[in-house]
Amino acid sequence: MLVREVMTRPVVTVRPDTPVRAAAVLLTGRGFTALPVVDGDGELVGIVTEADLLRGRVRHDARSMLPEELATIPPSRVGEVMTTQVLTVTPITDVADVVARMRALGIRSVPVVRAGAGLVGIVSRRDVLATFARTDSAIAAEVRHRLAAYAGPGRWGVAVQGGQVTLRDALADPAEEHPASVVAASVRGVLHVQVLPDET
Repeated sequence: MLVREVMTRPVVTVRPDTPVRAAAVLLTGRGFTALPVVDGDGELVGIVTEADLLRGRVRHDARSMLPEELATIPPSRVGEVMTTQVLTVTPITDVADVVARMRALGIRSVPVVRAGAGLVGIVSRRDVLATFARTDSAIAAEVRHRLAAYAGPGRWGVAVQGGQVTLRDALADPAEEHPASVVAASVRGVLHVQVLPDET
């Protein structure tokens, strides 16, 4: 599965001069975990996360506030709290590689960029997880559609249970098992593909 198949687009972005409060409203109102930050030309210059927006803004109760907190003005603009070293991926990056990097770095969202086009999407752990929440019937319908486009309608029998796909080839051609498996495995939500002999 490739990033372009799961990423969110169009991308909601903010600028470095966006007020922290406005960015917080976007994150909480839309259920995002991060927002790409772009400059006036639309070029990616950073990313701001929930954790970034909390930086320097959560203070002790006024009755026990520390002296240094009283003397410090909280950040007011995204540019003051955003992360500038941003991991990015391309639309054709394999989702498995993105998830591995997210886990290794402890991040939840990654901007998607394409040469010559700049920022084209964002992929989050929620986007990836949503693929595994697809119903078996939706997965089966898409697998059938793709196999019909590949080899003609009616050739492949398709059954799906819990994201596990079973294919049966009406022509029983072993040379077609691997290509058909690849076609089926590229469908969002497919966890495994097996090809069994046709029962007819």
